[in-house]
Amino acid sequence: MNLTPVIAIFDIGKTNKKLFLFDENYQVVFEKSVHLVEVRDEGGFPCENLESLKSFIFGSLDEVLKLEQFQLKAINFSAYGASLVYIGEDGKPLTPLYNYLKPYPDTISDQLYKKYGGEEQFSMEAASPALGSLNSGLQLYRLKQEKPETFKGIKYALHLPQYLSFLLTDEYYSDLTSIGCHTALWDFNKNTYHKWVLQEAIDVKLAPIAPPSKAVPALYSSRNYQVGIGLHDSSAALIPYLLNFNEPFVLISTGTWNISLNPFNQTPLTNPELKNDCLCYMQYQGKPVKASRLFSGFEHEQQVKRIAQHFGQSADKYAAISYDAGIISRLKKDHPQPESDFFKKEPAFAARTLSDFKNDTEAYHQLMLDLIQIQSASTRLILQNNGVKRLFVDGGFSKNSIFMHLLADAFLGIEVFAASMAQASALGAALAIHDEWNTKTIPGDLVQLKHYPANRSDANDTGFILI
Repeated sequence: MNLTPVIAIFDIGKTNKKLFLFDENYQVVFEKSVHLVEVRDEGGFPCENLESLKSFIFGSLDEVLKLEQFQLKAINFSAYGASLVYIGEDGKPLTPLYNYLKPYPDTISDQLYKKYGGEEQFSMEAASPALGSLNSGLQLYRLKQEKPETFKGIKYALHLPQYLSFLLTDEYYSDLTSIGCHTALWDFNKNTYHKWVLQEAIDVKLAPIAPPSKAVPALYSSRNYQVGIGLHDSSAALIPYLLNFNEPFVLISTGTWNISLNPFNQTPLTNPELKNDCLCYMQYQGKPVKASRLFSGFEHEQQVKRIAQHFGQSADKYAAISYDAGIISRLKKDHPQPESDFFKKEPAFAARTLSDFKNDTEAYHQLMLDLIQIQSASTRLILQNNGVKRLFVDGGFSKNSIFMHLLADAFLGIEVFAASMAQASALGAALAIHDEWNTKTIPGDLVQLKHYPANRSDANDTGFILI
């Protein structure tokens, strides 16, 4: 029997934990997903259940090894960022995995900013707005201030992807895609740890840095595998695009957050950009990625509920509404966008009166017009003049006909595409260690693209083109 060589990727999101098996052509040949119930930390705040997560990892591997049609050759991880596991000398966690949504004490962050040049300067050097616990380096600083004995007992603080890898390898690493994810640990101007990390003796608690392409031989269930050190999921999702496209592009990754990523813009962040929620990520090759964020998925969900309730419809209806150029033309005339001298992060629709619209379809088109207004402004913050000719959209909004047509109209001169692929962050984690397990060349058609031309109402809403 010819066994299919595969790599196992654990894609650990905040809500769902997934396992994928990719074959050598990077096709998904097996998958499973679970939702783990959160536990509470000592302060009563919800947090990840590390024991359940560990059981999912090992239990899933045991299940895969029983599948006789596959030859497991490698394992890697993509996981959400801004989360640290504090490992003691015995290799066990010393604390819960604190939630990045947990409120952060102003007294502690103010103390840190004051000591190192003020919040504005600190944020510009760290290439991230001040985000409280979302700046995961500040979580470690907080532990030092509030629980010095626990801090003293830390052998290494591992970001979640690297902790998952450690479970299989017993080796400690840090990875630049996790360090560079709004952690406040990295000085993007000097391309090294920020001075506060050194002066506060935080660096001694951080494992040696290794490239995301690194894999470690590991023995599991009497078999040897190559195990990657793991990647931050947003940075992993960018890898298929970087491998398939050479010309400059911008990717808008859509979901609860719409994140515009420009891997070809490495200019230092400015203070106005920071104030408009721009930041830098680190891509897998160690280069900065300028990004801007909007809470658009959440806003869309809330306003759809409002429309559905007002017009007595099901909220599910709006996933299938097609673009209507006639409605858009009327709305632009009858309900013009409010002018503003500054960038707004919230759409104007929240303040609109629903009784001003003839029906729910018209109201929904207006919602999308208002969302595109702020999306266009957000994306332009990181676009700059660096030869970008293509704009890719993946995630939920890439399937929204109205969003895509309006986005194409907003970016004349740039080709706009809806992108689709099998599990972007998991695929990126598999590609990161391609040379460690795969005997074939990387396919050139990892990403499926559907072109949306500007100023056309008759664009085909079915099918994809391969590029």
